[in-house]
Amino acid sequence: MRRSRRRALVLALLAVGFVGYALLLWQGPWWLDGGRLRHRDLQPADGVVITGFRTALVALGAGAVAGAGLYYTDRTLGHTRERDREQAEIARDGQVTGRYVEAIKLLASERTVERLGGIYALERIMRDSAKDHLTVVEVLAAFVRDQVTVSSEGVPPAEAPPEESVQAALTVLGRRPPREEPFRIDLRRTDLRGADLRDARLDRVRLGGAHLEKADLIGARLEDAWLRDTFLAGAWLDRAHLEGAVLRGTDLRGASLRQADFTGTRLVDADLSGVVGLTAEQLGVAVVDTGTTLPEAWASTPRAVRRGAGGPPTAVS
Repeated sequence: MRRSRRRALVLALLAVGFVGYALLLWQGPWWLDGGRLRHRDLQPADGVVITGFRTALVALGAGAVAGAGLYYTDRTLGHTRERDREQAEIARDGQVTGRYVEAIKLLASERTVERLGGIYALERIMRDSAKDHLTVVEVLAAFVRDQVTVSSEGVPPAEAPPEESVQAALTVLGRRPPREEPFRIDLRRTDLRGADLRDARLDRVRLGGAHLEKADLIGARLEDAWLRDTFLAGAWLDRAHLEGAVLRGTDLRGASLRQADFTGTRLVDADLSGVVGLTAEQLGVAVVDTGTTLPEAWASTPRAVRRGAGGPPTAVS
């Protein structure tokens, strides 16, 4: 209804404009210079003025028509480009969907090489399509959980590194594009012993109950990570970013923590016995409760330092 009214208004304005233009052609010279132009018995001088006025008016009218034509053409081309863009987007979405389905089929394969193909195909989709980013991250995290979930009996005694396709999924998750993610990557209760997560971007990851003994987490970004009851004994965490992370009941026995950033890290009932490279200066910017087990070399450390309230740096070998 509103569109019909708008069209009727445009037509009415065009009709009024046309009538006004015709009147201006007919009577315009006299409206403009009626005091000196004759209405009857026109002389050559009168004809020159009238012809000049009407010629200029016709030129202005032609220019206005040409301008309106250009505007209409631009609008038409704009709508055409928009339709072409929408069609291209639909075709692209269809292609991405097809690639996604094929990648999922490969991910479910029994053959390692096909699973690897599916993982790297999903990575390509994640990088090419921002709106599929979250879906791919969820799928890869679910794949890892499905492959290496810790059973109720716990992990087997042998500490073998993750299978090749699981390691590939972890690598892709660790180097995903930096986009906004409203959720935490869920890797809880997974067996990731010996995993290679060097420089991995795992901020806000959920690793509660996960086994990461002897994992390589050098330079890993674990800001605001949830590491409740996580097993990190013997792991390499040198230069790791643990700002704002929660380490509640975390097993860090024998882990290497050289230059690890503990700014704002919460250590609650954590076990730091036998850690390598940790200094009191590092823990001075963390929140450490009295239930946390500090290294044996810190047995005589003042209580203030034990709580992370500051103190002289004390290296632990």
